[in-house]
Amino acid sequence: MDLLPGDSPQVLGKRKPRFRSLKLLNVNYDDLLSKTPYAADYGRLANGLTYYVRSNSKPKMRAALALVVKVGSVLEEEEERGVAHIVEHLAFSATTKYTNHDIVKFLESIGAEFGACQNAVTSADETVYELFVPVDKPQLLSQAISILAEFSSEVRVSASDLEKERGAVMEEYRGSRNANGRMQEAHWVLMMEGSKYAERLPIGLEKVIRTVSPEIVKRFYKKWYQMQNMAVIAVGDFPDTQSVIELIKTHFEDKIPDVGPTAMPRFTVPSHELPRFSIFVESEAAGSAVMISCKVQVDELKTVKDYRNLLSESMFFHALNQRFFKLSRKRDPPYFSCSAAADVLVRQTKAYIMTSSCKENGTIEALESMLTEVARVRIHGFSEREISVARDMLLSEIESVYLERDQMQSTNLRDEYMQHFLRNEPVVGIEYEAQLHKSLLPYVSASEVSKYAENFRTSCGCVIKTIEPQSTATVNDLSTVVSRVNSFEERQNIPFWDEEHIPEEIIGAKPTSGHVAHQFEYPGIGATELILSNGMHICYKCTDFLDDEILFTGFSYGGLSELQECEYFSCSMGPTIAGEIGVFGYRPSVLMDMLAGKRAEVGTKLGAYMRSFSGDCSPSDLETALQLVYQLFMTNLEPSEEDVKIVMQMAEESVRAQERDPFNAFANRVRELNYGSSYFFRPIKIGDIQKVDPLKSCEYFNNCFKDPSTFTVVLVGNIDPAIAFPLILQYLGGIPRPPEPILNFKRDELQGLPFTFPSTVIREVVHSPMVEAQCSVQLCFPVELNDDNMMEDVHLVGFMSKLLETKIVQVLRFKLGQIYSAGVSVFLGGNKPSRIGNIRGDISVNFSCDPDISSTLVNLALDEILQLQERGPSIDDVLTILEIEQRAHENGSQENSYWLERILRSYQSRLYSGDVGASFQLQDEGRTRVRNTLSPLTAQSALQRIIPFPCTKQYTVVILMPQTSRFKWIKPFISSVPTHYCRDAKVSTVIMLIFFLPPLKTVNIPFFNPTGSEVSFIPYRFIIPKLVIVSHIFSYVYSHSY
Repeated sequence: MDLLPGDSPQVLGKRKPRFRSLKLLNVNYDDLLSKTPYAADYGRLANGLTYYVRSNSKPKMRAALALVVKVGSVLEEEEERGVAHIVEHLAFSATTKYTNHDIVKFLESIGAEFGACQNAVTSADETVYELFVPVDKPQLLSQAISILAEFSSEVRVSASDLEKERGAVMEEYRGSRNANGRMQEAHWVLMMEGSKYAERLPIGLEKVIRTVSPEIVKRFYKKWYQMQNMAVIAVGDFPDTQSVIELIKTHFEDKIPDVGPTAMPRFTVPSHELPRFSIFVESEAAGSAVMISCKVQVDELKTVKDYRNLLSESMFFHALNQRFFKLSRKRDPPYFSCSAAADVLVRQTKAYIMTSSCKENGTIEALESMLTEVARVRIHGFSEREISVARDMLLSEIESVYLERDQMQSTNLRDEYMQHFLRNEPVVGIEYEAQLHKSLLPYVSASEVSKYAENFRTSCGCVIKTIEPQSTATVNDLSTVVSRVNSFEERQNIPFWDEEHIPEEIIGAKPTSGHVAHQFEYPGIGATELILSNGMHICYKCTDFLDDEILFTGFSYGGLSELQECEYFSCSMGPTIAGEIGVFGYRPSVLMDMLAGKRAEVGTKLGAYMRSFSGDCSPSDLETALQLVYQLFMTNLEPSEEDVKIVMQMAEESVRAQERDPFNAFANRVRELNYGSSYFFRPIKIGDIQKVDPLKSCEYFNNCFKDPSTFTVVLVGNIDPAIAFPLILQYLGGIPRPPEPILNFKRDELQGLPFTFPSTVIREVVHSPMVEAQCSVQLCFPVELNDDNMMEDVHLVGFMSKLLETKIVQVLRFKLGQIYSAGVSVFLGGNKPSRIGNIRGDISVNFSCDPDISSTLVNLALDEILQLQERGPSIDDVLTILEIEQRAHENGSQENSYWLERILRSYQSRLYSGDVGASFQLQDEGRTRVRNTLSPLTAQSALQRIIPFPCTKQYTVVILMPQTSRFKWIKPFISSVPTHYCRDAKVSTVIMLIFFLPPLKTVNIPFFNPTGSEVSFIPYRFIIPKLVIVSHIFSYVYSHSY
């Protein structure tokens, strides 16, 4: 086993200074924050190139590199719209030294996977090229930096290069023209109206993508890609930084432009006093939503006073989002979820944004509630308790970052230096920031925080937008709501915020501790196993990867596969209803305040064959996390009429959203064709929701987490056994064992899911109504692994799926230029976790493409797979996938989540017979044998054995195509003021909610997902919000990647 040194100490080394020992600063608000980026060798070459170099050892022997270019789509002229993005694509295609995507092939050959470790993104103001590469071999760092140098000035723009890349860019463009893309684009145009940004979305125009000449692309590239507009950033496990600077000089210093530099223009976004209103009716929308955006100029961050203002703003969003969350939990709430954040839209403009998702016909009610809440803050401010909760949250978060200051990922540090170059954001170091937090936060008053509600006045460049599947609201309705709320505020006719009572303790009476019945040590993996007196199995592994992280998961056999059809939907809704009531004995809105200032999260999951709970906490909050687990087992949930009403309303809204999605019919047919029409795989309908018995749902959920003797719990992280041991005995060992076993299943006796793959070739086209033509393809092969050679074959399936993905991308993307990306996924999770018998599943190939050539591309993919079966891959292909897998393994071996998953798999493996160390070792030996024997010949043999040979004799293909006969009448009716505001635009409620609300725990709508053995859930409502950290939302949402 190739364990990395230092990853399994039973007693951790000398501890670093704790957060509480940090000295307070003698604050002078006029003090300037350092302009020099902390801990970086920072400078500029004679030709104008800026560089940042920093040594950082996480992860070991890796470097995060970037070429940052202050060139984006806003610089394009009319005939160039989309060219900035095209240049980014061409950079990976061909340069002076590389051709035919040889850059991609070289980087993959050293383990830098395409997409994950080599990528680029173009936004309105900048283009960023990113590499994440190993540096444990001579010349690798130099070669990687030389590639960035090629991007900076040597991109080849020939007619053939451009023609080959048009298809990939067009497919990316086509993918952006779904409901989310249209809504994003509409909002962008509305926000930026009156500026050049409004007409310079990075993806560009279809006409330009299809017809732009090489001369125009080359002219844009030469004009703007100048050294003074660029920075090279290198953060990694370097023995010294000076040698890295010398490499940058070697590859960049001689790059002198042929012509003088072009002055960089500045573009502004005009403000407006009167609010703009827009109603976007989108027939494919995922639901109804309201978005309020208020534009302001970007604040400069130069002094300690500016930093204090930033903290005050963060506290404001904490407190406001807490209120929004609590409102969403009330009876007949105005929305399902709502959140607020601030973000830089473009270089000079910032926006304060509120977004809510609501029921159909509910946009007016949601809008009024959102506006009323910020008006309430303007009138009455926040309470001292709300401010205290927000302060505790910020202190908790900075403490976690401070404790892990020497364990930050190189990619995160690289991103900080990017913002220093692009936006002059100071990089002052975590230690100084932690001191500023400790010194400033106690003195930030409620009035200081509350004043940020002024930024949400409708006279502050405000844009109010609703999104609906069907038109219900009018612009006049929106205007009337604004006038009404303004009138209430002027008359002070909005009452104080009504606060809830918050209990002091999670557990009133501490449980009696259990004891250890048996203890086992597994030195091979650095783990200790305990069998407690109540029958619960505990396995813990101490690591030093992150000082402020402990992860844990508990599982028990027996899940939804045991249910009959008549009870399946009621029981599968258990987590949804339980989440609304509060699975830990308190309503979520109350628990949120109880956990303020603590970093402890616990969630539950019901799978086909298992029930599980998982958590993430700070070592200092381990007691709180284990108390939550104790409460999970001790709480008996009883649904109220109001709880059920809200959950069912959200569930029905979610089902309707799925039915509007043109991809829904495609996904349903794929599932039905490959897995059958059993109720486990059948899509949920409104009728199913209406038949749910809430009492049955809660009864089943209660029983799922009742008997501790059936659970195995694995903990990994910065565990101090002297502290953790008594807490485990008290809160896990203290869970009482019921007199009779509850849901106590033997793994070999579980009911298997009924699924059978078709025995012949089936090719189908699913025609679905859609506003703009989209096409998706899924090509699927059955897989059956024999019990005799199971462990090696499981590893081989992983290697072969990566081989297939790499080769299909090479053919369809790099050679033919007809797709943007392709994925190959493996499903082996439908089998019950028995120790005997073959494993059945499938391997699927997925991509999107031009509808007119979809069948041709399927045939080409089949030809490539057949060629691999008949001739085998090349030795270079094999070495590449071995290198990618090894690098992923090395990176994972430095993460707690990786070890948690490995140990869980060892318990759940069919090789497990009571000794988790032996099971772990056998799995590791299986991986090693596969790696040592993998060759072109063994890969060819594996492809013939794992999937049908020849592959053309048994497979399924489902292709999603537009239903053109209905194309015209289903186009969305767009209403706006003025009308042109909404023609071409982009703000997806779903995307914005993902950014605004961290996905901790959700109320979910269940459906079986045939990509794993668990029932998956569609997130619909967020339970416990955390700090809203939104980093450059619009730069990410309104950007396009290679």
